[in-house]
Amino acid sequence: MKNIEITAVDSNFQREELNHYFGFKGGYLTELWQNIVSIKSKKGFEGIGMATQSVLYGDADVFTSTSESNGNALMYVLTNRALRKIVNRQFENPIELLDQIIPELHNEGKEITGKVGLNINFLYNALLSVDNALWLLYAYENDISTFYEMIPEAYRRAFSFRNNKVALMYLLSYDTTLEDIKKAVAEGYFIFKIKTGFPGRPEEMLQKDMDRLTEIYAILKDVKTPQTPDGKVYYTMDANGRYPNKELLAKYLEHAKTIGAFSHILFYEEPFAEENNEDVSDLGVLIAADESIHTEADAYKKLSLGYGAFVLKGIAKTLSVTAKIAKIAYDHAIPCICADLTVNPVLVDWNKNIAATLQPFPGLNMGLMETNGDLNYKNWDEMKARHPYSGEKWANVSNGVFDLNEHFYKHSGGILLVPDYYKNLFKHK
Repeated sequence: MKNIEITAVDSNFQREELNHYFGFKGGYLTELWQNIVSIKSKKGFEGIGMATQSVLYGDADVFTSTSESNGNALMYVLTNRALRKIVNRQFENPIELLDQIIPELHNEGKEITGKVGLNINFLYNALLSVDNALWLLYAYENDISTFYEMIPEAYRRAFSFRNNKVALMYLLSYDTTLEDIKKAVAEGYFIFKIKTGFPGRPEEMLQKDMDRLTEIYAILKDVKTPQTPDGKVYYTMDANGRYPNKELLAKYLEHAKTIGAFSHILFYEEPFAEENNEDVSDLGVLIAADESIHTEADAYKKLSLGYGAFVLKGIAKTLSVTAKIAKIAYDHAIPCICADLTVNPVLVDWNKNIAATLQPFPGLNMGLMETNGDLNYKNWDEMKARHPYSGEKWANVSNGVFDLNEHFYKHSGGILLVPDYYKNLFKHK
C-alpha cells in the first residue's frame, strides 16, 4: 500500500438535540455533538470523517464532573489535538498511525479533563472522526471501492462473511414507555436491549432493574416471531459496568428465572466495573465484554475470565481498534455484536458494514447490531435525508432487521460517499 502524506486538517461540530432525556450508565443525556473533520493528502484527496460524541459512554466521571456542554467541548478539544499531531505526517494505514499517537494523546486527554485515570474510551471516542477520515483517505489513495477491500489483509478474515440479514436490538432505556415497547413488537422487533444499572445504590439499583424486567417480560412473554429459528423473542441486558460484583448480578439472573424470562436472555453485556476480575463462566448465561476491552491484551483477559462474546463499537472505539478485537474474536470462535452510540445515519452504516461481515450470531443465523438514533434524535428525519442511499431497502428497518442485498455490499452502505452536506462544512477552505 502507498505511503500517504497528510497536508491539511480541519474540524467542525454540530449539536443535535434529543427527544427526551436518554438514560444509561446511571446518567442522562440531552444532546449529542456530531464531530466532523477534514483531512487532506498531498495528492489532493480529502477524507471527511465524523463521530457522535458521547462523554457519558467515554468516561462517566468526566460527564458528571462538569456540564454536559463542557464535557463535549473537552472531547472536541482532544479531537483537535489529534489533528494537530497528524498534519504533515505520513502513514501507510490508519491502524499504524493511531498506534503511534494514542499514548501521547491519552496523556493530553488527562491534562485536558483534569482526570489522571481518564478512561481510554474517552480518547477513542474523540479519535473516531479522525480515524474515519483516515480510512476514507486510505481508500481513495489506494483506489479501494468496498469496505471489505479497505480492511488490511491481516484482519480481513474476521470480516469475510456476507449476512443476508442484520437483526436490530431495540433499545429499552430506563424511560422507554410500555406503550413504546408494545409498538416495537407490532413493528416486528424481536430482540430487545434492556438498559440495566438504574441510578442509585447497588441494592436500590438491583430492585429497580428487577422491577423493570418484570414489567417488560409481562409484555413480551407471549410474543412469537418468524425471524428466529425457535420463534422466541430475545432480550439482552447492558449494565455499562454498574454492577459491583457477581453476587448482585446472580440475584438479577435468579429473578429472571423466577418470572420465566431467563430462557429469553441472549447475553448480558458489560455487567461489572472494569477493575472487576471475577470469573463469569458459571453464571449460566453468555456474558459479553464491551467498555472493558481497550486493547488486545484486554480481550485475552476477558476470554480467560469466561466472557463468551465481544461487543464491537467501531462507531465509538474506532475501526482501527475494532479490527484488532474482531480478529481475536474470530481466532477464538467468539461471537460479536455491534452496539450503538446513538450515532447519526451515516455512522449507522459504518456499524452495519461491520455487523454484516462478521460471523452470524449463534442461534440467530444473522448479524446483530443496535441502532437507536431514530428513537432519540429530534431531527432524525433531516439527518437521515443526508445519507446518500437513504431510500434503499437495506438502509431501512423492516420487521426488526436490515435486509441486505448486492447493492449494499457493492456500495458498502454508502460510507465511501461523503454527503455534500458534510463536504460543505469545509467549503470555505
